[in-house]
Amino acid sequence: MQLPSLGLFFSLILFTGCANGLFYYPNDRLYQTPDTPYESVAFKSHDGTLLTGWFVPAVGPATGTIIHFHGNAANISNHYGFVAWLPEAGFNLFTFDYRGYGDSQGSPNRQGIFEDSVAALEYLATRGDVDPKRLVALGQSLGGANAITAAAATPEIPLKGVVVESAFDSYRAIARDKIGYIPLLGWFKTPLSLIAVTNEHSPGEVIHRLSPTPLLIIHGTHDRVIPYAHGRRLYEAAENPKMMWTVDQGHHTSAFTTQGAIYRQKLTDYLHTILDPNTSPPRQ
Repeated sequence: MQLPSLGLFFSLILFTGCANGLFYYPNDRLYQTPDTPYESVAFKSHDGTLLTGWFVPAVGPATGTIIHFHGNAANISNHYGFVAWLPEAGFNLFTFDYRGYGDSQGSPNRQGIFEDSVAALEYLATRGDVDPKRLVALGQSLGGANAITAAAATPEIPLKGVVVESAFDSYRAIARDKIGYIPLLGWFKTPLSLIAVTNEHSPGEVIHRLSPTPLLIIHGTHDRVIPYAHGRRLYEAAENPKMMWTVDQGHHTSAFTTQGAIYRQKLTDYLHTILDPNTSPPRQ
């Protein structure tokens, strides 16, 4: 998550909630495309905004389908590297852009992106080539917050699991952390966060609703973008069944990149476990 400049932030905090837009940094640049065959898809959000994404079939028989909720910058082509390995591991992959990102229409805002996230779950659950009973949501950073709130709002979609990496527990809490880094303003980080940012659709307020869907939280101890304490608070607010993987010395969303040799296989094992309860228990 990017940090606003002092001048920009100071000008925005004069108006209640006006810093909400600082959570979104989209662009439409094409960074990469999948190396395996994929389908470009389009679907509509609840207000009719046209959204786009990629559906990448599993290499071989699909164990299940993963829906990826990406972070706050750029678009799916910039975040695809985090999850590009999943099709070869035997999982269908669906990743999409929120409004204003990539080729999706509109401009990003909190309510709109929440509705986009819900619409993406609904779209995936109605695809004829997907088993709607073998779906798992995977969200990273801001996408983790989106995955939690969308899953909590759609109990009619029988997700087999929700996996969240490097997510924050509330918008105001992460804003408070970021203000704390700004000279002088850091002394007033709590009142300023209350003024500058609203707290609607914060994952910590609804994460308990995911139960009985299995929840896995992944967070690095050295995450300077979203501190480890956010992951712990999310875990503590959740109901069982839940699990947390602490990535020792891990940085922001580093589990499947710099530490991918460990955590890609570990997540594959975990996904097989929640998609097939007859397998061995997942590893902590």
